[in-house]
Amino acid sequence: VQLQASGGGLVQAGKSLRLSCTASGSIASIDTVSWYRQQSENEREFLASIRSTGVRKYAASVRDRITISRGNAETVYLQMDNLRPEDTAVYYCHQEDSRGRGSWGQGTQVTVSS
Repeated sequence: VQLQASGGGLVQAGKSLRLSCTASGSIASIDTVSWYRQQSENEREFLASIRSTGVRKYAASVRDRITISRGNAETVYLQMDNLRPEDTAVYYCHQEDSRGRGSWGQGTQVTVSS
């Protein structure tokens, strides 16, 4: 499975942004799609996930400002509201099958100006 993350850009604080993660290949094998972000040289931080069953999980730190959703079989979105400068990061999507095998997309840069 190959993943393509898109939708990043430069936005002002307080604005919203919707990121897209589009899968290709053996998409029927996907069990969970997750969004992470990485700031500078920090470790990737988990933000949200959605399973094929529809079950969602969120990181407590961003729970009140983000929503993960599925558009169609190929695409998962991450809606981010009330963005803050500290949300500036590269955002990655990750997919995993039921056996725990997964892959990453290439990342999309989000920059929030104050």
